[in-house]
Amino acid sequence: MSAPRTDLPTIEADTALWWQAAAEGRLLLRRCRSCTAAHLYPRPFCPSCWSEDVAWEQASGAASLYTYSVVRFNDLPPFAGRVPYVAAIVELAEGPRLMSNLVDCEPDELTVGMPLQVTFRHDAGAPAAPVFRPAHAPREEN
Repeated sequence: MSAPRTDLPTIEADTALWWQAAAEGRLLLRRCRSCTAAHLYPRPFCPSCWSEDVAWEQASGAASLYTYSVVRFNDLPPFAGRVPYVAAIVELAEGPRLMSNLVDCEPDELTVGMPLQVTFRHDAGAPAAPVFRPAHAPREEN
């Protein structure tokens, strides 16, 4: 018997559109109409000014590498089959930072500040999730 998945997100009413867009290969964020701050994770209010006047916006998908760690051991499913993998925080061109994984690159090629581009991981039994690759790397479907 395999261990239960512990990596699956809880899709709620406030995030359903975000996950639907990810399944379609689009990255959304929320922008406050009061203070103009963009934010992720999606929530029904602005974390900068607390306004509830927020709207969905399609992100460009461009980002830069803020920080990262190479994970060489993780025995939890489904991560064991991915090691080594790169856990990263990326800074979107629109401003928000997002925790994700880097794909299509070797860990020794990474540098903080390098340009990245969003792509999406489509694992069986899991919602599509945004991951990032070097902006110059050829796009591969995951």
